[in-house]
Amino acid sequence: MRTPPAGIEAPPKLRGRTPIAPGELVLSVLIPVYNERATIDTIVTQVRTVPVHKQIICVDDCSSDGTADILRAMKAAGTIDVLIFHEVNRGKGAAIRTALAVSTGNVIIVQDADLEYDPSDWPTLLDPIVDGRADAVFGSRFLGGPHRVLYFWHSVGNTVLTLFSNMLTNLNLTDMETCYKAIRGEVARSLVLTSDRFGFEPEVTARLARSKVRIFEVPISYSGRTYAEGKKIGWKDGVAAIWHIIKFNLFA
Repeated sequence: MRTPPAGIEAPPKLRGRTPIAPGELVLSVLIPVYNERATIDTIVTQVRTVPVHKQIICVDDCSSDGTADILRAMKAAGTIDVLIFHEVNRGKGAAIRTALAVSTGNVIIVQDADLEYDPSDWPTLLDPIVDGRADAVFGSRFLGGPHRVLYFWHSVGNTVLTLFSNMLTNLNLTDMETCYKAIRGEVARSLVLTSDRFGFEPEVTARLARSKVRIFEVPISYSGRTYAEGKKIGWKDGVAAIWHIIKFNLFA
């Protein structure tokens, strides 16, 4: 290897690919659940149909609509591998942390229980990790995938939050708030996560950026719910996200 001339820095060494052999892939699916009795059986069925070796972990965040009974029956039937109950409602971020702590897969992904995100998109999400090019892959709802047409101001809010997050992380994401983030297991379990509610998304993005991991973004489909259909996130969560972006990027 030739030494560069004086005064000229050598280019940084590129990280080689770190592929995962297809037979060695184990996907830990983290499913935070709160009052989803109408959809939980359907989403777990969809998850199980994806042809990948998986560990399904459901965390019930103190549901009050009968979801817990459905989950118990599914666990008894063997359709769920790990089932954990929170005694009080702690929020989506707390449920994800609980699931992550017991995960064992070499890749993890969060799956909402509300049918907005389709597990059939997983092969696209997993490909850059399995191929060894990425440590984390974000599934973007704004890169051309099919999506249900819903609220204009929600899309504006997502764009603003992603732009603000990008300014502080120096990433060029199009959808920071996406649920679909596939992350190598050892990377995900090394992150120090603290958010209890919907602050999980800006926090995990900030932690990944600060860890200097390789991040990819791919298009996914999206079938958003209306509030009448059970959508839970609102404008207050958007305002809180601004604080979370500042907190986890400037004061972490």
